[in-house]
Amino acid sequence: MSEYFQQETRVQPVIQDPQPRRRAGGALRRAVPLLAAAAGGGGNTLARSGSLSVQEIYRRSAAGVVKVTAGSSGAGGRLGFGSGFVTDADGYIVTNYHVVEDSSTVSVGFDDDSELSATVVGTDPSTDLALLKVEPEQPLTALPLGDSNALTVGDDVVAIGNPFGLERTVTAGIVSALGRRIQAPDSFGIEDAIQTDAALNSGNSGGPLLDASARVIGVNSQIASENGGNVGIGYAVPVNTVRDVVRELKADGKVERAYLGIRMETADGGARVTEVRDSSPAERAGVERGQVVLAADGEAIATVEELGSAVAAKKPGDTLTLRVRRDGSTENITVTLGERPS
Repeated sequence: MSEYFQQETRVQPVIQDPQPRRRAGGALRRAVPLLAAAAGGGGNTLARSGSLSVQEIYRRSAAGVVKVTAGSSGAGGRLGFGSGFVTDADGYIVTNYHVVEDSSTVSVGFDDDSELSATVVGTDPSTDLALLKVEPEQPLTALPLGDSNALTVGDDVVAIGNPFGLERTVTAGIVSALGRRIQAPDSFGIEDAIQTDAALNSGNSGGPLLDASARVIGVNSQIASENGGNVGIGYAVPVNTVRDVVRELKADGKVERAYLGIRMETADGGARVTEVRDSSPAERAGVERGQVVLAADGEAIATVEELGSAVAAKKPGDTLTLRVRRDGSTENITVTLGERPS
């Protein structure tokens, strides 16, 4: 367990590396990150009445999907790639943070075989997102953004990306589940991830997950796998999160996130505190190990995910009033939230 995170499964970022390496961090980060070496299911129509065919979704969207190549001047000269997509015609591109993490150079490849150098405008490790900027000579094909809050389990989806370097590969599936929690590169939890059975493999990281109207509803980021390959369980960061993060990265190059400073688990009808971090906002406010959080700002809390969402909706300096129970008695504790450490 980590703050805002309850372990569910082993997951892997879906990027690929010529020399895969293990990352330090929480339990889920034991999985080997996969970055596609630079060297080298679904039917024809979606099931929902009135939806676009896979062919039509691909026709509308493929030109807005890019290959992101990240290079490093460090030891070993890491060179790997993932996927991304254009968010506006002037050259802003979204990808995963772990695709460009620790890179010294980034380039973007387009469907006409052209390639442009990219600047990293900003990154947000807590949502595994990065915003890039290129300077195109002509307007780019931007993909429209949908509404991830409008999704339901069973909705049809399409993924486009560069698995194993096979550029702009399309796969189709459904929304398998909503409200999943996955672990970010900084070991915090990413809220409300979309689970899909659309095939995702090494190199798909940063590519779009599209709905049946060819709108982006998520950024493909991780797979659950014991062997590094697709087993029908993939995760995408929801587009409503992406939209908010991109807005802040454009403005400031970073995202400020509220910080409570506890570890917790879902138990006893709420979120039970298993650890209070030293000098954290929670410790200063009097939160103690063993307390069970039952409500936040008057809204009932039944799970770790719900408390994580309550904190995520705040900014550093905001207050959050927790209703906590311990040994049969309850009390309110008001916490002034800090800024999440990097």
